[in-house]
Amino acid sequence: MKKVLVLCTGNSCRSIIAEALINSKLGERIEAYSSGVSASGLVNPNAKKILEIKNIWKDEYHSKRLETLLHIDFDLVITVCDNASQTCPIFPGKTELVHIGFDDPDGQDFEEFEACYKQVKAKLIPLVKCILKK
Repeated sequence: MKKVLVLCTGNSCRSIIAEALINSKLGERIEAYSSGVSASGLVNPNAKKILEIKNIWKDEYHSKRLETLLHIDFDLVITVCDNASQTCPIFPGKTELVHIGFDDPDGQDFEEFEACYKQVKAKLIPLVKCILKK
């Protein structure tokens, strides 16, 4: 099974949404994780709400620091914000690193979380499929 890490700054919105989407859409052959370079420790309630509405929320999703996942050999690391892209550490081996930025919905209305979900689904899922087909 391929392993994917979605990396963001706070690991409270975008990366959690991406982790849940990858696991729900591609979970039969890809295992997704998420973390933050400066994890907030909390999942944004609106991020959780959109995932609950879409029936893909799992209680195991939580905000965590990158250091807690460094023991995993990732096939692909995706940064979803500019800060994470600029501060992303070097991963050993054959780990591929890709950046695809999404607007941060944190502090915005719920509609922005819906928009983020749709963008991640439309752009990130096909990208992950394409990269990991190699």
